[in-house]
Formats: sequence, C-alpha cells, structure tokens
Amino acid sequence: MSQTLIQFKVTGDVQGVNFRHYTQKEAQKLGLKGHVYNHDDSSVQGVAIGAEEKIKQFQYFLSKGPSSADVHNVELIKNQQNASEEDIKNALGDSSGFEVRR
Repeated sequence: MSQTLIQFKVTGDVQGVNFRHYTQKEAQKLGLKGHVYNHDDSSVQGVAIGAEEKIKQFQYFLSKGPSSADVHNVELIKNQQNASEEDIKNALGDSSGFEVRR
C-alpha cells in the first residue's frame, strides 16, 4: 500500500492550547503514524505517515486545529508520496504509532 509522508510546521497560537494532544487524537483516529512536538520558535511541528486520503484529512485538521488554537499557517516542509520503507523508518525511528514528543 502506498504511503504518503509529510513533515509539517503549524504557526499561530498553537502552544499551550492542547494542540499536540488533539493532533495525536486525530492522527490515531485516521490510523496515521508519526509524531508531533513543540518547537522552540513557538510552532508545532511533526511528521505524519499514512494513506494519501487520510493525510489530506489530517492536513485539513491541522489547518483548523482545536477550538482553543488560532492557526495562522501550515507549512509542508516535506510532502512525499510513495514513501519508501527506508524513508518511513528514518522518519519514525522506534515509534510504531503517533506520539507526542517533548
């Protein structure tokens, strides 16, 4: 099955509003793998891997965020369709699900 890999950066009022938690819940609901974390520049960044249609749904979620967030922009740092097993392994590390990183 073809997998799409995205690396994303979400800017706006996205830290301190449970953005990572809701992102994890949405990713798990969609069956995605990856991670999300708060970056030093006040953005939330992460990686998501899954079926192309599920990734599109996830991107829509990122653009809106939870009601407590104010998303200004979602930048796709990487958008790779048909990601290789090596690319996926490099992006996930030891993770097998979708996790919140510190």
